[in-house]
Amino acid sequence: MKPRVLITGAGGPAGLALAAQLRSRGIPFLGADARELPEGTGVTAVRVPPAADPELIPVLRRLVAREGINLVIPTSGEELMQVSAARAGFGRDVRVITGEPGPVAVASDRLFTAWLLRSAGVPVPRFGVPGDFAGANAAMAALDGPVVVKPRVSRGGCGVIVVDGSVDVDWAGLPDGQIVQEYIPGTEYVPVVFGTPAHNGTAPFAVVVEKTGRADQYVVNAIAVRRAAAGEAMDVGNVAMAAVRSLGLTGPVELTVRRRADGTPVVLEMNARFGAHSEAAPELLDAVLASFNLPSFNPASFRQGTGAYAHALV
Repeated sequence: MKPRVLITGAGGPAGLALAAQLRSRGIPFLGADARELPEGTGVTAVRVPPAADPELIPVLRRLVAREGINLVIPTSGEELMQVSAARAGFGRDVRVITGEPGPVAVASDRLFTAWLLRSAGVPVPRFGVPGDFAGANAAMAALDGPVVVKPRVSRGGCGVIVVDGSVDVDWAGLPDGQIVQEYIPGTEYVPVVFGTPAHNGTAPFAVVVEKTGRADQYVVNAIAVRRAAAGEAMDVGNVAMAAVRSLGLTGPVELTVRRRADGTPVVLEMNARFGAHSEAAPELLDAVLASFNLPSFNPASFRQGTGAYAHALV
């Protein structure tokens, strides 16, 4: 039986990438978005309340029941924590493809993510919050060069500023809820990971996608990507798997990883959902569809390997 899929955040880059893959497989789907989708997207979407509205989940539940949805795939980071926490409320016969609320909440906050990964020994940029530094110059001195200041809750490249001494920065006037990261100069990757519980039957895997062009040298938005060849960038796949396991995430995860000047890969951020580059790793959707008739993800049965991380780079 083919699932009837609901994509939340359908008008965003991640939602559109997922919709294209479902369409190519002939799988029926419906979109949901807080915005009116422009013409030409090829996605039929129902308007729903924004993520901050407490009515979002009740509206989504009614939509699922009315449209006969049996598989919900959230792609909007803003909605992810609510949808994850409310999974049981969608009904026993509805699969909601998210991790558990705790790990999802950690991954949704760049500061919490960095704290946890650092404590687990997973390499991350040096970091802090604006209040840890007396000003912009102090931050650059402490972190040995340019720093990137961005919202702790990710919205792509929105709200990211670079402090490199070229312009004055009103440090005291920075918005609340920011993280300050050491600037990492090297090649950027967006590993696509499927963290799966043991009962799924699909081993955890990672596919490394490299950003071959960026709209800006500092900001994470890509203008071109390529899938790494077999055996290439194995260290990036390993660090991505280590990060996902450290947080206890299950289901789809897309990370941002860059190399230091010495080549060491470090994790800049994580998104516990399908991302904008999932089309480069079609096996991610294959794994999700394979889990359609299985129980919801359960981190208690998440595989904890003691050997090398298993990841697919093919």
